[in-house]
Amino acid sequence: MNSVLPSEAPTASLAAQPAATPSFRPLYQQIRDLILRSLQQGEWKPAEVIPSEMELAARFGVSQGTVRKAIDELAAGHLLVRRQGRGTFVATHAEQQVQYRFLRLMPDVDQADAEQPAQREIVECKRARATADVARALALKTGESIIQARRVLSFGGIPTIVEDLWLPGEPFRGLTAHRLSAYPGSLYAFFESEFGVRMVRADEKIRAVLPDVQQAALLQIPVSTPLLSVERIAFTYGNRPMELRKGLYRTDSRHYHNRLS
Repeated sequence: MNSVLPSEAPTASLAAQPAATPSFRPLYQQIRDLILRSLQQGEWKPAEVIPSEMELAARFGVSQGTVRKAIDELAAGHLLVRRQGRGTFVATHAEQQVQYRFLRLMPDVDQADAEQPAQREIVECKRARATADVARALALKTGESIIQARRVLSFGGIPTIVEDLWLPGEPFRGLTAHRLSAYPGSLYAFFESEFGVRMVRADEKIRAVLPDVQQAALLQIPVSTPLLSVERIAFTYGNRPMELRKGLYRTDSRHYHNRLS
C-alpha cells in the first residue's frame, strides 16, 4: 500500500468536500483506516509484528504521535496487541486473552475453571442453501451456498451449550465435521488459521427461551428448563458478516458475564 498523507492537515480531496456534507476526520483516524486496510488486505498476518511507529510515520508522512494514536485505537479494539519492548502485533484468536472474548459463560462458584476449554461434540456439519433469514444476516442472496453446523459444548462433562452456526460457503470451502473436531483450539482460531478469516467484532442479542425436544435432549434437560439464547453475528474486516451463531446456554450453575468500560 503506497498511500501517503503529505502533512498534518486535511488532504485536498477532503478539504474540497461541499460545506453541506462535511467529511473531515482527524488525521489519526485516517491513518487508523490505512492501517486497517493493510490488515484487511493481509499485508500483516495474525501474530505478525507490524512496522514500528517511526516506520509507519515515514510511510504515511505524518508524525509519530499521530501513528501512535491510530494504533492505540486499533489496540483498544483488539485488532492489534502492544508488547512492551517487542513491538505491536496483529491480534490473533490463538492468544488466550482473545480466545474467550466472545465466550462469557462463567461458573457461579469456582472461578478456577472460568477459562478452561470446553469439551466439544460436533453433531453435524453440512452444506446447505441459505434461507431468507440466514442470507439477510450474512449479507448473501437467498439460496446461496452456506455451511451449517451444530455442536455441543460441555464443561466438566456436563452439556452446557448447544450452538447452531451458519457460515458463507465460499470462504469456508472444505470445512467438514472432521476438521472441526480435530482442531484443538478455539473456533475463531480455527477460522483464522485454516481459512484466513479473522473475526474482529460481533453483535449479540440475548433473550430467555425454552428448548425444543432435540435441544433439550442434547443438553440432557427437561423441555421446561429456561435457557439463555445468545444470537451472534460475527464480522471480519470491513464489517463483512462471516458467521451467524445461535447458542442456547444452561444457567443452572453458570452465568453470562460481561464487563463494560
